[in-house]
Order: sequence, then structure tokens, then C-alpha cells
Amino acid sequence: MLYLDNSATTRIHEEVFQAMIPYLREEFGNPSSKYYLLAENAKKAVEHSRESIANFVGCEADEVVFTSGSTESNNMIIKGIVQQSQDERKHIVTSKVEHPSVLETCKFLESTGAKVSYLDVDQYGRIDIIQLRKIIKEDRPLLVSLIWGNNELGSLNDIPKISEICKEENVLLHTDATQVVGKVKFDLSKLPGIRFLSFSGHKIHGPKGIGVAIIRKDHLGRRTKLTPLLHGGGQEFEYRSGTLPVHNIVGLGKAIEIVTRDLDSNIEKLNLLEERCKELLKNKFGHQVAFNSDHKDKIPGLISFMILGVNNQRFIIKHADKLALSTGSACSSIKPSHVLKAIGKTDSEIRSTLRITLSPDIDPDDLNLILEL
Repeated sequence: MLYLDNSATTRIHEEVFQAMIPYLREEFGNPSSKYYLLAENAKKAVEHSRESIANFVGCEADEVVFTSGSTESNNMIIKGIVQQSQDERKHIVTSKVEHPSVLETCKFLESTGAKVSYLDVDQYGRIDIIQLRKIIKEDRPLLVSLIWGNNELGSLNDIPKISEICKEENVLLHTDATQVVGKVKFDLSKLPGIRFLSFSGHKIHGPKGIGVAIIRKDHLGRRTKLTPLLHGGGQEFEYRSGTLPVHNIVGLGKAIEIVTRDLDSNIEKLNLLEERCKELLKNKFGHQVAFNSDHKDKIPGLISFMILGVNNQRFIIKHADKLALSTGSACSSIKPSHVLKAIGKTDSEIRSTLRITLSPDIDPDDLNLILEL
């Protein structure tokens, strides 16, 4: 089977798997225990991964907080900031094309009295910077939460510019970077306006069940205050209690080290695979195929397209023995795509939309399978 659903999850890298094995067998200590060797080894392994992640994203090691994944990171940051705030308005600015873990969190907070502004987007799912600046200047929101790279369309918001605006206006900025880590170059040390960032291990050939919330300190080195989702033993700088899954943390750290090593070659390979894939789709389906994704300022290797007159679910089922692809986000598979609706697609176009997401480990020749569909 040709696997083309890498935005949903990725195959674990062999180096990651091998790095994890000792921490599932011999090195099974709890890093919160003290003094004896198993505990100290576990603690060192956790801190090594924390350092690797900090070096990659461009922050301090103690700003890296381990979670179960992006969904938890998004929830803990957005809820935590609102619940901690003494500002009665508790205004959040987000967009209509965010991941469900952001949108549903915002809807929940609205039910508790928070105000949420949902920004419109253009035909590729990008927000209007002018509209954002206007809302910030007029209403001084508590938090701006905007996706960096859209998981259905691949479009990149101009997060560096958004970071600059939020820094100037002294507004907290959170970005869900789940789809851009490992595919887009960035350095948080050059983007001081970003106070919070989320991503998951299983999107970068790491294990499932592990993610990161980057929670940056202020300009005086003070920790950002937020109300934890999980209370307990005070692990992870009292942001996220619970026994740390050392094997998963080691796996994520190794995945980040591989991403750091291979980032340039991976981006180049993904761009080549994307162009090849588009060419094959046009050769196979001709004028029936139309692309929803922009050709620039996007995540490499993510293609949203329509096969006009073809039902997407029937297409996936028909070719399920040969090909793995999706209609869009794996986290909202039972609902029509809110992202495609927000960019103006009709119900018929939404039902014809498919998403291919590529991986650097794909052999370009394997894509010829598209011609056999």
C-alpha cells in the first residue's frame, strides 16, 4: 500500500524506535523519583530530549513542557490563560480554519463567558493581517491563537508578521505548529512575539501520545502563569502533572534530532514529490482535477485537490487496498470540512475533495500508482 496520509500520522522512524526500546525494558525508572540510578538515568534522558527540542525550536530548555500531544497542548494553553486571567473580558482572537482542538476549546470557553472573535480567511485559508491588527488595537484581546500551517490546505499564515504585531501591542500569541515542525524552518529566538507553541511527536516520525507545549518566559525571565489542566505532583514546572512517559519523550527527542539533521534535504524532497504528484494527478484525471492548495507559502508535500464529479469517500473506499489518503483532517472526519466551508467551497466541492500528504521516505517511482487508479 502507498501511504499518502502523513498529516494524520507518520511511520515511526527506525532510529526513533531503537532509541525508545531501552526505556521500555531496562531503563524503566520514574524521573520524579530520587537518587537511585534508574531514576537518575530517566531524568537525564528526559532532559536530553528537552535540550534537543529547545535547540531545534530556538527557546530555553525549561520552556519545553511535555504533554500527550497537540490537542492537550492547545487545550492547556488556551484554557489555562483564560482561567488564570483577572481580565473580565477574557477575549480570544482565533480564525475559522483552526484545528478542532482550538475551535472546540474556544467554543467551550464561550459557554463560560469568554468572548471569541473568529477571523475570516481568504481562498487559501489565510487570515487578513489588517483585520487582525484592527481587532487588537480596538479591543486589546487577552490571547491570539492562530494556526501556523493549515492541516487541510497546507497554507501558511504569516506568523512572523503576526508575532511582530502581537509583540508591539503586548498581546499574548499562541500558534499551533503541528504541521510545520520538520517541514518549515523557524527560530523562536527571532520571533519573541510567540509566547506559546504546540506540536506532536507522531507528525514527525516519532511516537504517538507525546507532544510539546512551548511556554515562553517574559522579558524579565518570569514564567507565564496559567491554570493547569492536570493538577497533581507538579511535574513539568507545575504546568502539567503526571508521571512522564520517558520512552515517548526519548522517542520525540530522537525524532527532533533527525529532523534537525535532515531538515534541508527533507524540504527539498517533499517539494519534488509534490510536483511529481500534481503532474501525475493531472495526467490521470485531466480537467477533472482542481487544486485547493496554493502553490506558494505552504507546507511542502501537502496537496488538497478535487476530482470533480467523484465522491471522495467512495473513492477512498474503492482504492483502500492500494492507497491511503484522506478527505481532510483525521480529527474531524465525521463532519463536513469547516476549513473548506470557510474558504467558500460548495457542499459538492467539499464532497469531491481529497488530501494527499507526502513523506520524504516515499520513492518517487511509487507515486506512479496514481496512474493505475
